[in-house]
Amino acid sequence: MEEKISLLIIDDEEDFLDIMFKRLSKRGFTVFTSISCNNGLEVLKQNQVDVIVLDVLMPDKDGIECLKEIKKLYNIPVILLTGHASAKVGLESIKLGAKDYCLKPIDLEELIEKIRIVYRDSKIQ
Repeated sequence: MEEKISLLIIDDEEDFLDIMFKRLSKRGFTVFTSISCNNGLEVLKQNQVDVIVLDVLMPDKDGIECLKEIKKLYNIPVILLTGHASAKVGLESIKLGAKDYCLKPIDLEELIEKIRIVYRDSKIQ
C-alpha cells in the first residue's frame, strides 16, 4: 500500500486552491492550502508536510522569496508553479532549492507524478 503524502499548496488564487484540494484529496493525498507565503509558513509550523507546491506570483511575497524562506527553515521538497514559466524562472528556483517546477494551467497527472518523485527522492536522502 502506498504511503499517504501530505502536501501544502501555497497560491493566492482561492478557486485554484479549492479545485486542487478536492482533486488531490480524491487521489489520496493529505492536502493543506494557503493563500499566502506568510500563512503557509504558519501551516508548516503546525503540520507535518512532505511536499510543498508553491506559486511563483503572489501578492505578499513572490514564490522565489517564499522559497528562500522555506529552505532556510525546513528541509521539505518544493515544486514551483508558474503561469509565466521560463527557463530562467525554472533554473533560478532549482538553484535556490526547488526540486522541480510545473506550468499553469496544471496537468494534474504531471503534477502528481512530480510530487511522487520528489517525495520518494526526499525519503532516499
